Amino acid sequence: MDNNFTLDLADEAATLAFGSTLGKAIIPNLTIYLHGDLGAGKTTLVRGLLQGLGFSGKVKSPTYTLVEPYENLTTENGLLNLYHFDLYRFNDEEEWESAGFRDYFNAESVCLIEWPEKAEHILPMPDIDIYFKIKPTGRDVHIDGHSLNAHACVKNIKELYS
Repeated sequence: MDNNFTLDLADEAATLAFGSTLGKAIIPNLTIYLHGDLGAGKTTLVRGLLQGLGFSGKVKSPTYTLVEPYENLTTENGLLNLYHFDLYRFNDEEEWESAGFRDYFNAESVCLIEWPEKAEHILPMPDIDIYFKIKPTGRDVHIDGHSLNAHACVKNIKELYS
């Protein structure tokens, strides 16, 4: 089964809509890496995903806190915890260990990680990589799934887009 695909996202509204679709397709126990330049739409995608899960609060970028937790979110499959990491300013592996971030990666959680290359040797392998490419108008988003959990999620996304 094909575990990857590319979408053309014309604008911010399309990025939010894709995030919402991802929120409907998401399953627990996923690590998702978000790749792309500054302003590519990574945090916008997370905002759409959380809206798709019914979260109505403010979604802020965790650039300075490194992680924003969203716990006890209701999905079709029960509750899940979502952790949004932004490692743009990350530069200390000791901080990762002392903060207990490793514990966030578990069977009840989805971890979304912006700038994963800043900590690639201490992060778990991704189940899904999402790549953003800015174009003159809009952006492309390419999804690569790598695990059995990713397979189920990518299949759900494709069904929602067909």
